[in-house]
Amino acid sequence: MTDDLQHAAMPTLEDVARVAGVSRASVSRVVNGKPGVAPHIVEAVQKAVATTRYVPNTAARSLVTRQSGSVAIVVSGVGVDHDASPEEVYGDPFFGRLSSALVRALSRRELHPVLMLAESDSERDRVEAFLARRGADGALLISTAPHDPLPGLLVDAGHPVVTFSRPPDGVRADWVDVGHRQGAALAAERLVGRGVRRPAVISGPLDVPAAAERLAGFLEGMARHGHSYVPVVTGTFTVESGEQAMRELLEQRSDLDGVFAANDLMAVGALHALTDAGRAVPGDVAVVGFDDSFPARYARPALTTVRQPLEDMGEAMVDLLVERVAAPGAPARSRVFAPTLQVRASA
Repeated sequence: MTDDLQHAAMPTLEDVARVAGVSRASVSRVVNGKPGVAPHIVEAVQKAVATTRYVPNTAARSLVTRQSGSVAIVVSGVGVDHDASPEEVYGDPFFGRLSSALVRALSRRELHPVLMLAESDSERDRVEAFLARRGADGALLISTAPHDPLPGLLVDAGHPVVTFSRPPDGVRADWVDVGHRQGAALAAERLVGRGVRRPAVISGPLDVPAAAERLAGFLEGMARHGHSYVPVVTGTFTVESGEQAMRELLEQRSDLDGVFAANDLMAVGALHALTDAGRAVPGDVAVVGFDDSFPARYARPALTTVRQPLEDMGEAMVDLLVERVAAPGAPARSRVFAPTLQVRASA
């Protein structure tokens, strides 16, 4: 992760332009060896390049100059309504934060994002056709479904693809993910450290690998502290499902004093149900979520949560895609990032 942060801080064309006192377009022309630039501007840019230690991203430049310079950001297999608008999908706290990170990472490399949805066969075919006619040079694929056919469809067609989360078995795509078990174990340690004795879990759908990993990590963490049985109710990663799951848990175990929810939206739903039941948070029940999306900061009380470093993960996805375009035959690669615990008032 340190390398990714260093990469994100590398000097850009804008930095060179500011030091040289010229336009970004002028810097681009000099760096790319274009003719027709006044000698004094060439000299100023060259000095600024040396001062800032700017290093052109040759792989990204190859992507831009040889192909379209656009990259598809595709949300696929996440179970959204086929009639959902892009605003609804990209406005989701998790997908919105990740998509924004990808857009910023592409912009820093002078690459243009094309946002696409693919929830049906016809939409998946449209994405493949778009890539086939060079509308974009590759795809950054955000998918949580364990059997989503789109990664395999695109890879089999020879398109460069990087997926957020591990792709389905047998699909040779580069991917980026977070340590889900590790993050859930952090949640367990936090609750145990607060003195929780009767924990419970609101899990995500267990056919989603990330949800299964988070549940396993939390249960393993609790087992290490002697909690051999922890009640579990499954939600669907929505506020409403978290609220309903919390009500069910209170019916099963009215004296519970700690809850881990597998994402922040379900944790917010849990807060609603606990408030309705007259339970103080964290006085009566401590609550921990997962993701550190913006609802976590604005919940009441503010939500302690496991943070995914989505900005760094977005940078890594773009890096992998640029490198995949530059070297199509290279072995598939992956990067798994470490989660951290963001402590706030709820636990």
